[in-house]
Amino acid sequence: MSCRGDSDDDSSSKRTVAYVFSPEYIDTCDSLSKVPNRASMVHSLIEAYGLLKHMSMVKPRVATIEEMAKFHTDSYLEHLQKISEDGDNDDPQSVDYGLGYDCPVVEGIFDYAAAVGGATLTAAQCLLDKKCEVAINWAGGWHHAKKDEASGFCYVNDAVLGILKLREKYERVLYVDVDLHHGDGVEDAFSFTSKVMTVSLHKFSPGFFPGTGDLTDTGLGKGRWYAINVPLEDGIKDDRYYQVFTSVMQEVRAQFNPEALVMQLGADTMAGDPMCSFNMTPVGVGKCLQYVLQWQLPTLLLGGGGYNLANTARCWTYLTAAVLGKTLSSEIPDHEFFTEYGPDYSLEISPSCRPDRNDTKHLDQVISTIKGICICMNERSYGVFSVVGHFKLNGKTDFSGVGFHFYRCAAVILPP
Repeated sequence: MSCRGDSDDDSSSKRTVAYVFSPEYIDTCDSLSKVPNRASMVHSLIEAYGLLKHMSMVKPRVATIEEMAKFHTDSYLEHLQKISEDGDNDDPQSVDYGLGYDCPVVEGIFDYAAAVGGATLTAAQCLLDKKCEVAINWAGGWHHAKKDEASGFCYVNDAVLGILKLREKYERVLYVDVDLHHGDGVEDAFSFTSKVMTVSLHKFSPGFFPGTGDLTDTGLGKGRWYAINVPLEDGIKDDRYYQVFTSVMQEVRAQFNPEALVMQLGADTMAGDPMCSFNMTPVGVGKCLQYVLQWQLPTLLLGGGGYNLANTARCWTYLTAAVLGKTLSSEIPDHEFFTEYGPDYSLEISPSCRPDRNDTKHLDQVISTIKGICICMNERSYGVFSVVGHFKLNGKTDFSGVGFHFYRCAAVILPP
């Protein structure tokens, strides 16, 4: 099974990669009730394919409460620590911090949050120290957590912590999210700044969590135009997804010119995931990953969703091989979790027969709109006002199809 796609094999094989791992970290991540033992399944399959010897394994450290407070509020962290010590699920304040059904209170949950946050900070530090070109933390990528509340199985927003760490050195950091769900917590964290650009491709449908990420959500204040959302419908497959992804990322790179990249690669887009939404395979996501890796930026790779545990392990193992420029056998090697991959015991994931609900004309309009948003972002960075006409696209406000008119203002220059 080839993992190289259209990438340059020689450059992939020479890429230096840091892989965050320790047995203690894996055990801690295995305790998350929504994805039990997933971290072990992912690591074991990567190990079984012999990929560890091609990477530098880095032991993660645990984040301090002060480091997590770079984003999260003291009150949230103190409450999480308090209830974590005794597993108190009846504290009336917990609901104010998003703790409950989606984010149950269990004993030791603060330690889990600190472990995940610390692992992503460790990976980011490897990039800052130039110890690698790509750093991987597959047990990270919890993109829904807000400043003062847990959300969507996420207790700490390690992606935000990683971006803030990279910002200590890099002026412009690009965050790309290909999870099934909108990366709302990361977008919210940086919605007012032009130093971090967020791009999220996700399912957007009435009643689907988190309910945000419409095409017209483009950032606020100084961060206006620095949030890109690509709303998609059920059933999208590899080829069409890759076409949309590359069309968007080409514009984003040209206009934002990032110095570092953080990519969240949630595997709940895979065919066979219990979410039953997208119809992707690791091959399609791998092509998207290779597209941005060719930019040769310091790159932090994170996991995220993925609730068919075997398919998630298949996906992230395939992506690890793609980063390394290695080809994997289709036959799953014998290892601790071998029986989880039956009945075919194959690395491949086959798309289902579900229809693609994404209309070609609508997708073209979405891409056209995003190109316009990128133009607005670029013009604003040079102190230019953007006056944009509006029209309705399927009942929603949109920016495309009307032309863009830019006026320099002698009296007031918009700050970047």
